[in-house]
Amino acid sequence: MKQSSSNNAVLLISCPDKKGIVLVVTEFLYKNKANIVHLGQHVDSTDDHFFMRVEWELDDFVIPKEKVAEYFKTLIADQYNMEWQLFFTEKKPKMALFVTKMSHCLYDILSRVKSGEWDVEIPFIVSNHESLRPIADRFDIPYHYMPVTKANKKEVEAAQLKMLKDAEVDFIVLARYMQIISDDFITHYPNKIINIHHSFLPAFPGAKPYHSAFNRGVKIIGATSHYVTADLDAGPIIEQDVVRINHSNTIPDMIRKGKDLEKLVLSRGIWHHLKNRVVVHNNKTIVFS
Repeated sequence: MKQSSSNNAVLLISCPDKKGIVLVVTEFLYKNKANIVHLGQHVDSTDDHFFMRVEWELDDFVIPKEKVAEYFKTLIADQYNMEWQLFFTEKKPKMALFVTKMSHCLYDILSRVKSGEWDVEIPFIVSNHESLRPIADRFDIPYHYMPVTKANKKEVEAAQLKMLKDAEVDFIVLARYMQIISDDFITHYPNKIINIHHSFLPAFPGAKPYHSAFNRGVKIIGATSHYVTADLDAGPIIEQDVVRINHSNTIPDMIRKGKDLEKLVLSRGIWHHLKNRVVVHNNKTIVFS
């Protein structure tokens, strides 16, 4: 298949399974002179639900870009009771970063953007500590120090939401941001806040999970990137991975391996989101390759 260009459209579809959906969608695109460059589908047999991702070139597409959503909704989506999202690849997404003191995920994200690996804009970085400001300065990204306490949490989150809205941010990445986000905040960005955490939860909570895991002699370290929901660390999982360890590994070894894994798993999760590959259904994800 051809690689994505800067002038493509992407449809993500979720609906009850029914015969003929693929035919109807592809026929709609074919009749309007679309050149399909990617098509993926999946049926969840446990609840008879259908998922689809289709990407096509817009260069010769008959329907004007501003009318695509209207036509698709009227002719197909309403008829099949679809939940759907339409994206245009020419739009450069805006990603806000929230951090605290740990720098490994932040460095990894910024290096991928700086190198051109990711076509995304970072309008600003938010932190409840000043620790990582030098990194933001090095990459010429505005850094907003916003300390959070129980007394000012509501006020700070309101200010953050205003900043996000004013900057027209599309999604947020919690790159080891050590603050619990309120339910109200999450409602403004459903399935648009990506978090990363180690796999020791819920068995080894607290400030020193690697020490606790070491004392138990665990054999696997893992990391999970997921969308944030009101259920702490229990949102729809986007990406996971593990690395094996053994008795010779020290606590510093485990921490180093854990950080490496967190960087990788978070970057994969962000990449899937940037490429509009993720469909969320019943607190689970379908991630198209």
